[in-house]
Amino acid sequence: SGSAAVLGSIEDEILAARLKLSDDSVNYYRQKNLWDQEIGSKQAYDSKKLNYQLSRNALSLLNDKYHRTQSELQTQLQQARNNYQTSLTTTRDFTVKSKMHGTVYALFKEPGEAVTTLEPLALVGSGSRFVIEMLVDEVDIVKIETGQQVIVVLDAYNGQVFSGRVSKIYPRKDERNQTFLVEARFDAPPTKLYPGLSGEANIVIATREHVMVIPKDYLVDGQWVLTGEGKVEVRTGLQNLDSIEIITDLEEGTWIERPEE
Repeated sequence: SGSAAVLGSIEDEILAARLKLSDDSVNYYRQKNLWDQEIGSKQAYDSKKLNYQLSRNALSLLNDKYHRTQSELQTQLQQARNNYQTSLTTTRDFTVKSKMHGTVYALFKEPGEAVTTLEPLALVGSGSRFVIEMLVDEVDIVKIETGQQVIVVLDAYNGQVFSGRVSKIYPRKDERNQTFLVEARFDAPPTKLYPGLSGEANIVIATREHVMVIPKDYLVDGQWVLTGEGKVEVRTGLQNLDSIEIITDLEEGTWIERPEE
């Protein structure tokens, strides 16, 4: 590593300095012994002594340099580790992860735009589980219960009928349109669905067999029908968005007229 190379270079310098100190030490003490015996010149003695002292000082400086460099490298290593941990924390803080597996249906930000925790970044939803959202009038909401059958016709599927079940009823009324939000789940969803598809849904609150029904737009003021013999009052029963049950006072096969709008 880089640290080992730096310390290794200083170690080489220390080894060379030790060898030089050893050589200068031998020369100095040899010259000192001669000088003590009054052999040789003062200049030669001083020269050997100076070389010895310089070598000793050089080795001391290199040892200090080695320990100082080692300490600095340890500090740099610790700082690098701290920076790495900080980067990991920062990466986790700025990495957006979904809490669910699914499909990204929309992105609300472009690359380079600032993102805050108060703004949506993307729309993520399940790719296999879809929710049917229905708005139920406040007059009818008391008739709705979870588990009731739902008949759904989607505009994208050209009149094909799908079935489902009421899964959730939101108890808060939307004051803007006086309706309650009701959710349902498909029994067998279409092969391909996208969020926001529109259609029509009927919640089955009761069923009856072998009853007389007429189109709802043939009913006048909620209790009359126009027949060939004139205006006839009727009593109504169950209904959906298109048809309504006629309980009494109208025989099967009676000709009825659609009122003018």
